[in-house]
Amino acid sequence: MLALVTTIIIFLVIVYVESTRIEIPLAHTAVRGARARFPVKLIYASVLPMILVRVLQANIQMIGMFLSNAGMTILGEFQGQHPVNGLMWYIAPINQPQDWMWWLADLGHAPWEILLRMGIDIAVMVLGGAIFALFWVKTAGLDSKDVARQIQRSGMHIPGYRRNEQVLVRYLDRYIPRITIIGGAFIGVLSVVANLFGVVGAVGGTGLLLAVSITYRLYEEVASQQIMEMYPFMRGFFGKE
Repeated sequence: MLALVTTIIIFLVIVYVESTRIEIPLAHTAVRGARARFPVKLIYASVLPMILVRVLQANIQMIGMFLSNAGMTILGEFQGQHPVNGLMWYIAPINQPQDWMWWLADLGHAPWEILLRMGIDIAVMVLGGAIFALFWVKTAGLDSKDVARQIQRSGMHIPGYRRNEQVLVRYLDRYIPRITIIGGAFIGVLSVVANLFGVVGAVGGTGLLLAVSITYRLYEEVASQQIMEMYPFMRGFFGKE
């Protein structure tokens, strides 16, 4: 029941924050009266940074397991693929309620140790989400410079500002970096909450966030295709020829 409630809450929160955005007004240079808005979403970098964080954690755990199997237990000991003590246990991600609810079963660790592990996991997901969100925006061509260049090529500009790419960059810098960090940290919190309380199925918190986000963005892609059919001049703005 707890997993079902968590799944429903996470689903509703993701749908809500996906629709939360700052809309930057745009006007077309050649087509008089043609206006549009560029949305800067709260989850601007999507959920993919969380996957990068989890991959990094998995690689660190793999190194610890390799050392443990080789007889070097300085970072902790493993039973199978799971750490049981040492640094590797503290930095291991929490994937289900049974990993931290010490009052339901004997976990072999004191409550303060479990709470410390939870704090580390939350810090890693929040800080890692923010850092990897910035990294993803830079590498995926979603930063202020790339967006400004895209707006310029589409023939759009911000009303009341000079039609200059550097002006656009400075304007977008007011929003994109800050929203990227906030959104990455927020997704990190959601992912941790989903893992702590469990979700329906075996997808995990990050998997649920990714599934909901992809579904919502597919809906938006269909909507953008309809807009381009109605207003062909918008194809350049959406990166279509």
